[in-house]
Amino acid sequence: YRGKCLKENINDYLENIPTKKTRREFLTIEEIVRLSKAECMYDVLKRAGMFSILTGLRISDIRSLDWKHICEAPDGMPCIRKKIEKTDTEETIYISEQALKYCGERKNTGLIFGDLEQKMLSYPLKKWLEAAHIKKNISFHCFRHTYATLLMSNGVDIYTVSRQMTHTNVKTTQIYLHMVDSRAREAADTSVI
Repeated sequence: YRGKCLKENINDYLENIPTKKTRREFLTIEEIVRLSKAECMYDVLKRAGMFSILTGLRISDIRSLDWKHICEAPDGMPCIRKKIEKTDTEETIYISEQALKYCGERKNTGLIFGDLEQKMLSYPLKKWLEAAHIKKNISFHCFRHTYATLLMSNGVDIYTVSRQMTHTNVKTTQIYLHMVDSRAREAADTSVI
């Protein structure tokens, strides 16, 4: 249809395929604190993990993050300006000073987490989580879920969360709404007569 080979878009005649909701694991504030204090066999893994929790960046973007991508936003605070791997779009992502500290000593250029290897994302990550007494099934990508959940549970609107997560569609961000039970509890409590 897009290539002008078909006159009609056949997708218009198809029913939506229902998708099964999958459980997305995330860390609580208490678990994040324990993780930040726990021993990790690779410093770069710990720094990258904590950076992901504080920025929501995907592992692909963390691995390709260069010092040239870190700059100052108009408000004087740090931000990341880079092409996002998954969406292939140039984005500006605002980050905190706390997140910036996990990058280490500032350099002019070079990969920030250049020593982060794929093999560190399995057994070493599992051992780090065990050292923090976290029994959940947490992958590195769950740090991204943690970031989105923290933003929403702190009242950040869904459009801002979507932008920070570099989602191309706010519907993608909506998956995090069900993860924020405290907001649902607040809503239920406001309906009391």
